[in-house]
Amino acid sequence: MAAGPKMPEVPDPGGSGGSSHSDPSKALPEAWQPLLGRPALAELLGHPLAGAALKEMYRLLPPRVAVHSLRTFLLADACARTHGTAYDRVGLLAAAAFHDAGLVGRTPLGRGGFPCRSAQLLDHFLVRQQVGTVRRTTLTRAVREHMRLFPARDAGPEARLLHFGVWLDVTGRGERQVPGDRRRLAQLAPTPCFAVSFSARLVACGLRRVLPGSPVAHR
Repeated sequence: MAAGPKMPEVPDPGGSGGSSHSDPSKALPEAWQPLLGRPALAELLGHPLAGAALKEMYRLLPPRVAVHSLRTFLLADACARTHGTAYDRVGLLAAAAFHDAGLVGRTPLGRGGFPCRSAQLLDHFLVRQQVGTVRRTTLTRAVREHMRLFPARDAGPEARLLHFGVWLDVTGRGERQVPGDRRRLAQLAPTPCFAVSFSARLVACGLRRVLPGSPVAHR
């Protein structure tokens, strides 16, 4: 991954951020391990909010979508390091974990489609984790707006970085900013034809206005 300055943490009201004596990654899927070993993720694994977000992602998302979410965070972090952008690292990991959660299940999508549903799920999770209102608002906005063609002019760093990571992983847009990172992450945790299957799922959701059935078969 691209080298750069260590991003400062935003204090988490829900936990101390101390590392666990055991390896928290061992309880997570084997397919995730090559990505969890990357420094940007490995540094966060002992953080209570990060751990809770990863557990929820494992519970909610199909395997390929979960891997996409991890790659999204790593690409976003690589962009931030390249440009020296300070941002809420743990918060962005939670946003990445939930940004496609609205695509899962049979819940009617309602106004705003699956990104708004994903933002609602993230907000419910952050409330349970006792995350403050300002931080929740920032992170849920990032998820709600990640499908825009371009970030809003007043979008904060978390919204811009999530948008960058999502679009780079699925479409390759922005690759010049972090040359080679997308290819390396795809080699570490491949999801062949993900862009095609993901696009088909989006079309199905748009046509039905309700999520197609997709039970998560846990590994």
